[in-house]
Amino acid sequence: LHHLEEAAIGGHTFARHNLGIMEGKNGRPDRAVKHLIIAAKLGQDQSLSSLRRLYAEGIVSKEDLAGALRAHQSAVDATKSPQREEAAKFDAE
Repeated sequence: LHHLEEAAIGGHTFARHNLGIMEGKNGRPDRAVKHLIIAAKLGQDQSLSSLRRLYAEGIVSKEDLAGALRAHQSAVDATKSPQREEAAKFDAE
């Protein structure tokens, strides 16, 4: 758990996602949601999916989900560039 926390603090989005999942399994949904929101805001797709599921279960508020969706889209848009799109086309061939 310590190393996962260190990685999350260091900006590793998948570690942050996993920390959120672990917190949820340990019965701390508030902490889980916070970790998942942070990861989603950094562009982590799986965290966004988890937040949608938690919203359907009534654990995440509509406002928190909407904010995470907007921030996730901004993070994804920030990583787009003509060079990346060209590389994606090359990989698809």
